[in-house]
Amino acid sequence: MPLAAHSHWTMTFFAVALTLLAGAEGLMVAGIGYPATDLAAPESLVVVHLVVIGWLSLAMSGALLQFVPVLVSRPLAFAPLALPVLVTIVVGLAALVAGFSVLAGWTDWTLDLMPVAGLLITAGFTVLALMLAGTMGGAGLVQPFGRFVAVGLASLMAALASGTAFAAIFAGRADWLAAASLLPEGTRFHALLGLGGWLGLTAFGVGYRLFAMFLLSPDPPRRRMAAVLACGAIALLAAGAGLAALGAGLDPGDLVEAAAVGALALAALLHGRDVVMLYRVRHRKGLEINMRASIGAVAALGIGAALLPPAVLFGASERVVAALVFLLVFGWLSGLTLAQLVKIVSFMTWLEAYGGQIGRRRVPQVGALVAMPRTAIWLALHFAGVVAGTLALAIGAAGSFRLAILACLAGTAGLAVELVRVRRLCDVEPSLRPPVDARTRILLPPRPPRRTDDAPITTTHQLDRRP
Repeated sequence: MPLAAHSHWTMTFFAVALTLLAGAEGLMVAGIGYPATDLAAPESLVVVHLVVIGWLSLAMSGALLQFVPVLVSRPLAFAPLALPVLVTIVVGLAALVAGFSVLAGWTDWTLDLMPVAGLLITAGFTVLALMLAGTMGGAGLVQPFGRFVAVGLASLMAALASGTAFAAIFAGRADWLAAASLLPEGTRFHALLGLGGWLGLTAFGVGYRLFAMFLLSPDPPRRRMAAVLACGAIALLAAGAGLAALGAGLDPGDLVEAAAVGALALAALLHGRDVVMLYRVRHRKGLEINMRASIGAVAALGIGAALLPPAVLFGASERVVAALVFLLVFGWLSGLTLAQLVKIVSFMTWLEAYGGQIGRRRVPQVGALVAMPRTAIWLALHFAGVVAGTLALAIGAAGSFRLAILACLAGTAGLAVELVRVRRLCDVEPSLRPPVDARTRILLPPRPPRRTDDAPITTTHQLDRRP
């Protein structure tokens, strides 16, 4: 499979995602959103959607566009649509934030922006799902990874449908839906589908592949991965049933939510057990920075998954539940994504810069593109902020929470600078850097390979892709 068959816009997805994460963290540092306001306040919803759609979903989309073709050994389907997908989602997210700003009283624009935003975001992710489904085809579902992605995409579609309905209700354009009590009761199931189904289950599938690849570990037995997927699917069916009941004017009760949260937590704990096994049986003795940082993310997953179900079941205070959700979102999902971005970006940059030179000249190792000590500092700063932020939310210390998020923001900014340095090959030995006109571009697609008369162009299927 030639490099041209992969997505050319993965770096752009990552750059936009990091920018929106920094924007959300900046708003929290400024005291906008929870805990300064109510959890369901428009100000909080601005921050939540910047993090969930702008940061996590775009980063996940960029990674899937790159890895799904590799894992199923097929070209990316409808590859030219990657950039329109990104633009559509970002424009839709901007319209959604503008709509929430109207509800918050920041602007006096029209609320009709909200249903438009819902349609744009839905359209963007629907095309993305078609690209991934078209790439995987039937062959992708044979692999456990493909099944996790398929269930994750199904959850994404359900979350988008409910989110679009909420947007129409906010705009006063769907009174018949408002009468069905979808708001605010339906938001808990919407969150379970988006965070637990789309982001959570897909992260499980991606994690199985990346952890095994980067640790040089054998894949876990399929029956163990199947158990994780089954628990996740049960949870998402419960969440979908809860939403359907509300749509039909019925009260699903707290038991449905507790069942969904409990099944997702069990899936998370089983996945965490498998990840610990991958670390124990690894053939790579020395851990690289991305895998060291991922230990913190897995620990956050274990703590959050173990404590969140009893907190929901026994009616813990809102601040305790919010603290555990924050731990899962910023400690596990964000921490894991930031850590793996370091490896993914450096590996892709290495392929672009040196893939065609293997066997013709000396090339650096992938790890030589990353300044490990500085990168470790930024990741440590992020996780320190997550720990402090979780504790601050749990005890209701809003001022301390802003200071903790400031640490996370510093870590995000530092990592962004390091990733730019990776793209520019700043930390590579000068004698091993390619000519200036042949170096990788920070955001734009790689330059077409230059043909020479004495050597064929090397394509990625000829390369050993192991990190």
